[in-house]
Amino acid sequence: MDLYSAAKRLSDPFVFRKPSDRDRLPIGARGIIGDGFSAALVRIDGVIDWLCLPRFDSPSCFGAILDPEKGGSTSIGPVSYPFDSLQRYDPDTNVLETLFRVPGQGMVRLTDYMPWTDDPRSSIHEVHRRVQCVEGQVDMVAIFDPRFDYGATIPRIEQEKHGVIAKGHGTDNLAAVLSGGVEWEPCERGGVQARFRIRSGERRWMVLSWNAPRPEPISAYRPFEHLRATRNRWRDWTRSFRYDGPWRHHVMRSALVLKLLMYAPTGAMVAAPTTSLPEWLGGVRNWDYRYSWTRDSAMAIHATSSIGYLREARDFFHFVRDILEHNVDLQIMYGIDGGQVPKERLLDHLSGFSGSAPVRIGNDAREQVQLDTAGALLDAAHVYERGGGSLTVRAWRRMREVVETVRRRWQEPDHGIWEPRATPRHNVHSRLMSWLALRRGAELAPLFGDAACQGRWLGASVKVHSDICTHGLDANGKHFVAAYGYDHADAALLLLPIHGFLEPQDPRILRTIDWVREELGTGPYLHRYRTTDGVDGSEGSFVLCGFWLAEALAMAGRIDEAQEIFTAHAEQASNHLGLLSEEVDPGTLEVLGNFPQAFSHLGLINAATRIDQALQLADEGSHRVPQPTLPPPSHNQ
Repeated sequence: MDLYSAAKRLSDPFVFRKPSDRDRLPIGARGIIGDGFSAALVRIDGVIDWLCLPRFDSPSCFGAILDPEKGGSTSIGPVSYPFDSLQRYDPDTNVLETLFRVPGQGMVRLTDYMPWTDDPRSSIHEVHRRVQCVEGQVDMVAIFDPRFDYGATIPRIEQEKHGVIAKGHGTDNLAAVLSGGVEWEPCERGGVQARFRIRSGERRWMVLSWNAPRPEPISAYRPFEHLRATRNRWRDWTRSFRYDGPWRHHVMRSALVLKLLMYAPTGAMVAAPTTSLPEWLGGVRNWDYRYSWTRDSAMAIHATSSIGYLREARDFFHFVRDILEHNVDLQIMYGIDGGQVPKERLLDHLSGFSGSAPVRIGNDAREQVQLDTAGALLDAAHVYERGGGSLTVRAWRRMREVVETVRRRWQEPDHGIWEPRATPRHNVHSRLMSWLALRRGAELAPLFGDAACQGRWLGASVKVHSDICTHGLDANGKHFVAAYGYDHADAALLLLPIHGFLEPQDPRILRTIDWVREELGTGPYLHRYRTTDGVDGSEGSFVLCGFWLAEALAMAGRIDEAQEIFTAHAEQASNHLGLLSEEVDPGTLEVLGNFPQAFSHLGLINAATRIDQALQLADEGSHRVPQPTLPPPSHNQ
């Protein structure tokens, strides 16, 4: 366990004793701030080493997380060593605070945020950083070293009256303004720096402004007003929060993370704000997740509906619905503006996080056949209706085409939920989701007078159900397997009871849960699978799968086990701020993969609400199965 992880476990500050301590901070040593258009990662030592502007999927201007020498970064921190630091979020907001303590000097609080309006038409594309001395006097240094186009372009930095401006190709530029009349000077490793001493009670502001014609006086950016407004807007947003179970703090933070990952103009949710953070250090499983998966959006509709965020659930659904109205085929992923995901390419000039190359942008999984996507979409439409939404007839026409496609194609092999770069198979999870698409379609059809479709789809769903129960079990008929004709486990099998395919207490389901844990588990954590998938290298345990396990156990009445699994993931697999990555090293508990990961936080919310419902039913002495928690129908959105 590294020093950062040890400090996190003990809730102690991380101590930087020498400059080299900052060279190997793990992925989880970061918080996130955002404005609904993009997001920045802020390290525990005050370095911003990931930011794409003006959108999530734009080229990075700070990308040192993928190459400390070439990627570019900006920072504010103490000059002297040793110092220690702590991070936290201002409660019920996405305003991040980092506290520096320098022995013999004093204490400084760094407040980071991006001005947030919750307006899909408005963003000023700025980062605001407030430096406030709490006690004593501390020597500080601000460094500004952007590199445009994923580090391929080193901009020229020009000194102007009120600050500096980095100019790249075309109109790309980024201005930096630091209050207090400081002097900027060249850094040895690139960029510029400004040193200053700050005394107790004093504060300084640093503002980064994208595509500004010139640096303006700090007062022109109105940072204090934006800070107050941003805090108030986040707190206003959290007033809609509807969860009072035992893990309120974790569920609230997950909701705030999901809102940060939502692209305001369209309602799309990126899977993560980063690309190519490794699923195992030194490995090649490095992918670009700055796009919107239909499957993720469907999960988001479930999760946000269950905790009171009906507007967000509606926006997630409308994003996919609007795309369907203009495209013939349902895709597994989309760009955040609804366009096609770019073709995958390698950035060979970047070394990768901790040397984990290659760095990829774009995603070739866009070409795969994943038949489970339709089930996710139709289930989302069903939840949307139950939560008070109203599907239009135009949307229904497209949904009808999707369900008809499932009816015709459900017997085909596909690549499946995990996007292996290997031969398609008859995946049990994909068949499950085909069954779900047909069932949900049949349940929605009467709303539009489609009795013929209802009968046809119900009949097809019975065939799919029988097919899974006949061919999806192991040779002894005791438990389900990953794919027809295979004898290995897949964590996606845990969705069989969650989606209502069989009763949670069905012996085949109970044996499947135990078998999946035995085959894929390391302590409380689960791998997705343990088979070859066409990609070299290892990976960590998958956080979402752990939350699925907690849900399945809760539904099976094994509530104590469910709570144990949930706590291990929500508290031990998260970072010091409660942020979850895609995966976790089950031995060291170091977070792995793109960060923070929407899938993981969606899984946390769904598991928390499911366990809470199971606890309530147990208190009432009920033997009913916990169902998804949804608000009562309401058409007053």
